[in-house]
Amino acid sequence: SRFAALGARWQVTTAVDGEAGTPEYRMRFKNAAGAEISPWHDVSLFTGEEGVYNCIIEIPKNTKPKMEVAIKEPRNPIAQDIKKGKLRDYHGPIFWNYGMLPQTWEDPNVVHPHTKCAGDNDPVDVVEIGSASLATGSVEPVKVLGVLAMIDDGELDWKLIAIRTADPLAAELHDIADVEAKCPGVVTGIREWFRWYKTPDGKPLNAFGYGEEALPKAHAFEVLAETHEAWKKLVEGKTDRGKLWLK
Repeated sequence: SRFAALGARWQVTTAVDGEAGTPEYRMRFKNAAGAEISPWHDVSLFTGEEGVYNCIIEIPKNTKPKMEVAIKEPRNPIAQDIKKGKLRDYHGPIFWNYGMLPQTWEDPNVVHPHTKCAGDNDPVDVVEIGSASLATGSVEPVKVLGVLAMIDDGELDWKLIAIRTADPLAAELHDIADVEAKCPGVVTGIREWFRWYKTPDGKPLNAFGYGEEALPKAHAFEVLAETHEAWKKLVEGKTDRGKLWLK
């Protein structure tokens, strides 16, 4: 099928340099020809199926190491984040799979009209609520269900809520109201986890725009369209790249 063909295009392989749990660890992405690619720039956001987008899993559910696509390094491998010279771990495990949407960017030069906050200079984050633990580096097609407008230290940091299409529950979840009905406590759990997770470091609680509401998928699609356009302007040289690595 057309979708299968498009999906196969993004069946990348990964190769690891260095030891896990060290500053040297890098997970690099390669295409079918064995050439190194960027998971941020080279994997398509789009799958060819309406409402379904590709995501890159960075952190498997129920783990603590803060793994992330290194947007300032050549080819953007996955590495463990470092803060103040130390490898960063969450203070407790995250209960969902966590990752990023390729070919998106939250522009720090643009102030959002509703939240009055500028973007956080990162790709859009995704919280995948399925039952399986997904491996770091997985390229997963996910069904978008809604989005939270988190405000972290004055910056807008969208948290997309989605479920991978292969999950048994995906066929029953079509919008954020279905998540509230069929998975009670999940949206609240996500909101509260991200509200509190930096407080052990002495940082304040994170806030949320739009009255803390989890916005429906229609709004999430708007966020993806806007941040994809911002990414395109970035890679086309129409926006200051700062220290970001671009192709």
